[in-house]
Amino acid sequence: MDTLFSNVTLVTMDEAMHVYYAAFLGVTDGKISYLSRTAPQEKPQKIINGEGMVLMPGLINCHTHLPMSLLRGYGDGHDLHTWLNDYIFPREARLDDRAVKAATLLSIAECLRFGTTSVSDMYDHTDAIAEAVAESGIKANLSRGTTLWSEDFDFETYPACVELRRLHGKWDGYDNGRIKAEASVHAEYTSNYKLWDALGEYALNEGLGMQIHLSETKKEHEACKEKYGLTPAQLLDCHHVFEARTAAAHCVWLEPEDMALLARRKVSAVHCPVSNLKLASGKADVIAMVKAGMNVALGTDGASSNNNLDLFEEIKAASLMAKDVQEDPAALPPQAALMMATVCGARAQGREQECGMLKVGMDADLILLDFTAPHLMPCHDVLSQLCYAVSGHDVVMTMVRGNILYAAGKWPTIDLDRVVKELAEHAMPTVFLDKNS
Repeated sequence: MDTLFSNVTLVTMDEAMHVYYAAFLGVTDGKISYLSRTAPQEKPQKIINGEGMVLMPGLINCHTHLPMSLLRGYGDGHDLHTWLNDYIFPREARLDDRAVKAATLLSIAECLRFGTTSVSDMYDHTDAIAEAVAESGIKANLSRGTTLWSEDFDFETYPACVELRRLHGKWDGYDNGRIKAEASVHAEYTSNYKLWDALGEYALNEGLGMQIHLSETKKEHEACKEKYGLTPAQLLDCHHVFEARTAAAHCVWLEPEDMALLARRKVSAVHCPVSNLKLASGKADVIAMVKAGMNVALGTDGASSNNNLDLFEEIKAASLMAKDVQEDPAALPPQAALMMATVCGARAQGREQECGMLKVGMDADLILLDFTAPHLMPCHDVLSQLCYAVSGHDVVMTMVRGNILYAAGKWPTIDLDRVVKELAEHAMPTVFLDKNS
């Protein structure tokens, strides 16, 4: 046994939602090898005293744009479409691989600091992003977000599709599946049927997942209905986009028929409550989606529209938003909100056999939280505290496949000083060269 967590509170997130007090969890060769209320007879190489601590599965962020930490807080106070077109897209057009890698490493450090062990990312410059992921040790499902603004399209030569195929060939399955490559239609309103058909076919034939923004704003949802006579979900389904395993971000304006359709297609909704509230995009009806049979996971969206990557904040926001939408204080209880960030996230990523729960045989993707802080005492209900009182700042250790990637203010795999220097000397000048904007 490599590592033993002793006398710790275990929040397993298993089917019975077991919580074990003063328990023991062992890690061997990157896997959970022991879980019991009694100490193992085998002597471990290392013991981590978990007294006063909670050990739970690492959180899974199923929708983000890692390099957008460069634009954190830029253009605040606008609706999504104004924000994107007038502020974000012009700055993103200036990015190069070097700037993207530095920004990605900054975001990964933030994710690890806040207890996230796996992310689903949609962006371009995917080779630079994959390099950062590979170096850091985090898990990631990486997609090349793809738009198409004209009718002129050839899948073999279109630059974004060339980049997707390069990502797939070079990085898919890296480090025994730590990196997964996925296809991505950015959104219905930023593309057309030629792209939908091509990417849907490619993802299905190659066994890749699909990432997409879906019905994020009322404006885009209603414009699609006016143009095509179909909702975005119905339209994209006609073009076989959902035949691959799909994670659909936002889903704020889904209609009941959309939810039933997506449930049949086994599409996972990725709820991003903080970003949706900040951009005034609306409040997704998570309870209705779950009742329709959909898997619903959580995402932060990019740091530019959040403005952080703290998934514990999303857990709380999701629960509170559901209570408001349903006008029911019992809606989306802590167990369900925590499942969205763990079990449901693993399912959305196609990783349900490897993570999302504390079970013997699963990857040791674990986070340790300090429950001795004043704002977490007294603790009448561990799950309630995790949902409503904990923040990412309470994470004291983040482990992926048995490797400690964050602990006590240090990132063993990320040279944060070097990242900060790269941001200051290259990335920020690249994006914000004209100082007066």
